[in-house]
Amino acid sequence: MFEFIWPWIFVLAPLPLLIYFFVPEKKGNQSAALRVPTSHAFGMLSSGPVAKSSLTLIPVFIIWLLLVTAAARPQWLGEPIAIPTQGRDLMVAVDLSGSMKARDMEVRGQPVNRLSMIKYVLSDFINRRVGDRLGLILFADTAYLQAPLTYDRKTVETLLNESVIGLVGENTAIGDAIGLAVKRFREREKSNRVLILLTDGRNTAGNITPEQALNLAKENQVTIYTIGVGSNTRSMFGFSAPSSGSDFDEATLKMVAEETGGAFFKANDTESLINIYRQLDELEPIEAGNEKMRPQTALYYYPLAAALLLSIVITLFSIFVGMRKTEEAA
Repeated sequence: MFEFIWPWIFVLAPLPLLIYFFVPEKKGNQSAALRVPTSHAFGMLSSGPVAKSSLTLIPVFIIWLLLVTAAARPQWLGEPIAIPTQGRDLMVAVDLSGSMKARDMEVRGQPVNRLSMIKYVLSDFINRRVGDRLGLILFADTAYLQAPLTYDRKTVETLLNESVIGLVGENTAIGDAIGLAVKRFREREKSNRVLILLTDGRNTAGNITPEQALNLAKENQVTIYTIGVGSNTRSMFGFSAPSSGSDFDEATLKMVAEETGGAFFKANDTESLINIYRQLDELEPIEAGNEKMRPQTALYYYPLAAALLLSIVITLFSIFVGMRKTEEAA
């Protein structure tokens, strides 16, 4: 549906006509103190019989109407879209420690490191979380908030894909990641607080231990789903060999998950991680509501561009006519 945000601005539309018909023309001195050599080129825009012709007044009035139309803020309202009144607050914490470089995973038959596999599968999970607020935490030596809780899933996905191993160090601060997520959840009084933590190691850095972070999570009613990433083998020149970086702390990850009401998963390959996300989709359903929104598309730049184009055409035409008159006079 088409509408104007400020339709009252159209009261200014007849202003040029009122000025033209009711404001008397000023009788100026015929001999100007300063003469502009090129003034004859704008004869159609200057005072005189030519300026009062419809060939000049009509285009100028049209330009004015286009400017008024643009100022009225035209926009197009799309069809109503139902949005959930209650979603989930999901914070995703991704391990960027050095061990994530291990190329013991496969994506579409190609060997990749663990972070690349997480990005590949997590992107689909993010796109399915319609109505949920998503946040992203990256952790290694310490934890950093990369994206606050937001409905903008595309931005979260982009920030995840731009992350690189070693960006925040080489160690693994699991406790700091949980603590930071709890801190962000604490800022929202009413929310379904869920943390999905993906790591391939054990806590080796940070300011708080996983046990301390666990207590904070329970006090603030944060549900944690932990995912241990890693395979027992890695690919080397097409052959399988033992992997050296898959020693995640299963006992701690399982304790943190179970005591907060979540669950622990092992992700040994891409298919395992896909199945885990499917289970999370079922464990954390989206609650639909009755609220609706209508997408808005601004259209003011169309009349604005038309006014600019018409102004250029009139100016060029006026210059051309002025030059023709100069040639005829010569």
